[in-house]
Amino acid sequence: MTSSPREEEETPGGIGAVLSDLRAVDGALYAAVAATPTPTLDRGLRRLSHAADHSKISFAVAAALALSPGRPRRAAVLGVGAVAVASACANLLGKRLVRRARPDREAARVIVDRHVPMPTSASFPSGHTASAVAFATAVGAVLPPAALPLTALACAVGYSRIHTGVHYPGDVLAGAVLGATSATAVLTLAGVRAE
Repeated sequence: MTSSPREEEETPGGIGAVLSDLRAVDGALYAAVAATPTPTLDRGLRRLSHAADHSKISFAVAAALALSPGRPRRAAVLGVGAVAVASACANLLGKRLVRRARPDREAARVIVDRHVPMPTSASFPSGHTASAVAFATAVGAVLPPAALPLTALACAVGYSRIHTGVHYPGDVLAGAVLGATSATAVLTLAGVRAE
């Protein structure tokens, strides 16, 4: 007796086929970014990607916020806490469990002017994105006027990791989900409700 197409989609082989298709889309999106000439953006996105190393941008914003007592200082503390949780989850769990290889930047012909040093860690998830989104989410929940600019910055950091050729789009998407989840956990533990 043969199985119907619907039954095949519900079997583990069906899941494997879906994952294979998602990897193909991920690779195609990466290749499309690599192939799109953007000389005006290249230098700025390379600098942004480098500036986001070790969450330097988030820590600088947190330091500025911490100078003001009350809500800004609380936002800074919770933002840094969210970065810590997101970074630990991305680097100590996600990268070790998934072990996805970094993209082949040379094969994709990513323009050299975009290059930042290729990390030696696994590609999935994007730690830069996880940390930036975690910070933006936590700070924005405590200090709503900061939500939009920090979220825009986090999106730019995530995109810069694809643009410079060190992550696939799927890595960045997973990092964003991880960052938002980490911030939500920190905010919940701190008893903060989003406004």
